[in-house]
Parts: sequence; structure tokens; C-alpha cells
Amino acid sequence: MPYKNDKISLPAQKGERLLSIDALRGFIMAIMAIDHASFFISKVHAEEFWGISLPGYDHILTFITRFITHICAPGFFFLLGVSMALFARSRRKAGWTEKKIFRYFAFRGLLLIMLQMFIENPAWFIGLLQSPGLIINPPGGGGAVYFHFGVLYGLGAAMIIWAMLLRLGRYFYILFSIGAILVPQFLIPSSAASSHLFSPLLRLLLIPGQTGHMQVFYSILPWLGLTGLGLAFGELLEENRKQASRAALFCSIVSFFLFVVIRVLGGFGNIHPPSGHDLISFLNMTKYPASLSFILITMTVNLIMFVFFERFIERLGIFKKFLLTLGRAALFFYILHLYLFAFMGFFFPNGLKLELMYLFWLMGLLILYPLCRWYGNFKQTTSLESFWRFF
Repeated sequence: MPYKNDKISLPAQKGERLLSIDALRGFIMAIMAIDHASFFISKVHAEEFWGISLPGYDHILTFITRFITHICAPGFFFLLGVSMALFARSRRKAGWTEKKIFRYFAFRGLLLIMLQMFIENPAWFIGLLQSPGLIINPPGGGGAVYFHFGVLYGLGAAMIIWAMLLRLGRYFYILFSIGAILVPQFLIPSSAASSHLFSPLLRLLLIPGQTGHMQVFYSILPWLGLTGLGLAFGELLEENRKQASRAALFCSIVSFFLFVVIRVLGGFGNIHPPSGHDLISFLNMTKYPASLSFILITMTVNLIMFVFFERFIERLGIFKKFLLTLGRAALFFYILHLYLFAFMGFFFPNGLKLELMYLFWLMGLLILYPLCRWYGNFKQTTSLESFWRFF
């Protein structure tokens, strides 16, 4: 794809270019597993919805366990955009047409949504059967949940939508994404409307919660905006790797500054302003939908980690191989880790202390690592059009 700015550095070699992205993805997968191990093994989990009170924490470790994993969902959506940009560029070089690239993304997006419904959701239901106390009452209502729209739905929907917009260029990505992130900050209703049964379409697009038997966590706005920003960043990464790293560092600093300002002011961009003057209250934010403050602090960490991996990945020794292995088999890891921790949960019907849960989290990573390594090697033996490359 031609670019207006012809003063660009030559792109790095493929393997070198992707190391920091794969490492960041692997890091996010490992951190995400903490949250899910807590759900299945410790029977401890919190959700941060608009319209209802944010969870309270009586132990600092409980809060830290939840807070550190907040980086994962924004990181997933941002890296989805980066990966789409890099993938489209590589396939164009391989002779793929725009129509073929669109079909690939559309099919993979639909596959992610199907995996949500038929593969991921049963794992969550296993956990809820083990510990009914984990069942939450999100805004809305309607009885038993038959259709849960979680992170794979959000990623799949974002992929399909952006597949239709790929040729519109970086400036469109950025402007559209900023709008997608800001719109929910204005349109999310007050807590007085939390029991209202919004239409299924509004649930899927804007207002998380439950209507009838349909429960939506990842209403596509503002997550769509994070994917668009990832697309723009991916194109910049292709053009000029050093400039992309500098941009990531600059944006992380600006994001952190804006986060502090928004939380201190306590109004726009919070959905739930801080409820007290302690650090936990300051960092306890709305995730569904992602408040502006939530996006800013989590992307601060994601961008800093990208810069870190970009500069120091070669110095990480065995951790480099570990992170790259998980990052290159992310969807495979995601599905397997849910069922692995769900299986472990059967041995602790009353829940395990969080301190001990971390040992089982590490055990799970050690079990999954060789499986991911095998799958990653297997994928490399398949053709560019192989079905197995979807995972």
C-alpha cells in the first residue's frame, strides 16, 4: 500500500519486526490467565459495570489481582488492529487481493464469534456450576443467560467491521477511533436506567448488560476504537519502527497524564468517579463499557510494555522464548487455559486462597507452554491459506 510520506526507513525483517508485538501479546496472555485462575480456582472475581456499584475490596491482594489484569482486554483489541495492519501488508506482498484479505478477516471474525458461543461460553458455565456465587447481576435483567457476548465476540465484531474499512487510511482510523471511544462517555445512561431492558442491538453496540436471555459484556463501542488505533499504529510500525517506538512512549506519557486529570476531576470520562480518597478508589474504574479513564491507564501500561519489549526483548533470555511462544499461539492458549483452570477448579469447590492460586497459575502456564510451542511449530508447516492459521 503506498503512503504519502516517502521519507520512511526500510522495514525490518519479518521475524525481527514482530518480536515486540508477539512478546507483548504473550505477556498479556500470561497476565490474563491470573484473572481466570482467580475465577475458576479461588472463586473470586469482580465485574465493573456502568449503572451498578463498583466492587469493593477488603484485601489489597484481591484488588491487585483484578487491577493488573485490566490491561488485557484493551491490549487484545489494540494488538488485533496492529496484527490486522501487519497481516494485510504481508498478504498484499504475497499477491492477495483486497477482496481476499477482506474474506479472510470476515471469516476469522465470524469464527471468533462462533468460538465465543460454542467453545468459550461452556467453560464459563462450568465455573458457574462449580460456584453459583460467581453469578453476577449486570444492568438490565431477564433470567437465565443463554447467549453471553464476551471478549471473543468483541474481537470478532471489531475484526469484521474494520475489515470493511481497511482501505480508508490512517487518518480515518484515528478520527473514527477517537469518536468510537468518546461516544459512550456521553451516551451511557445514568444509574437510574440500570434496570431498563435496552434492545439487543443497543446491548451489542453501546450499553453492556442483560436483556432477556442475552448478556453482553463487550458492547463493541469503545473497543472498536482501540482496534482502529492499533491499525494506525501497525501501519506506522511498518513504515518506521523507531518512530513507532517513540510515538508509543510519547502516547503513554500523555495517556497517564490525562488519566490522572480525569480521575482527579471526577466527571467526564469516568462513568464511576472515585468513591473515596484512597488509592483503590482512585484505580477502581468502569470496564463495561470501558470508561475513558480505564482506557487511558491500561493503554499507558500496554504502550510502555511495547517500548520495553522493543528495546530489551533480546536480553530476556528464557522469558523471551516463553512470551513469544504464547504470543504466537494466543487463541490456542486462550481456549485451552479456560478448560485447564476449569478442571483445576473441581479440586477446590470452596475456593483456594489467592496466595496459593498463583502457584496453580504458574503450574497452568508450565503445562500450556509446550502445547503452545507444539502448535506454533505446527502452524509454521501449514500454507498461508490453512485453516489452522486462524488459531
